[in-house]
Amino acid sequence: MIAFVFRSPKKEEMYLYLSDKEGFDALDDQLKRVFGTPEFVMVIDLAKRDKLARVDIERVRTELSANGFYLQLPPKSHNLEPQLDD
Repeated sequence: MIAFVFRSPKKEEMYLYLSDKEGFDALDDQLKRVFGTPEFVMVIDLAKRDKLARVDIERVRTELSANGFYLQLPPKSHNLEPQLDD
């Protein structure tokens, strides 16, 4: 299973895994607005990996199979100050 990974220019550490490199256009308009214009990062062969750095690889595989994408959100901040959205 191949995943095409894109970085969000709007949210630091937000990534989108797609099963089809051109699959961004098929996503929900709200997701596209929040994510911004995708910046290609890499291709990952999920069949040859046991784990990923920050997300559960089985969840990524399941979401890619079911929906064609997986959205990796930024890690939660441990800072006690309120976060402002962009």
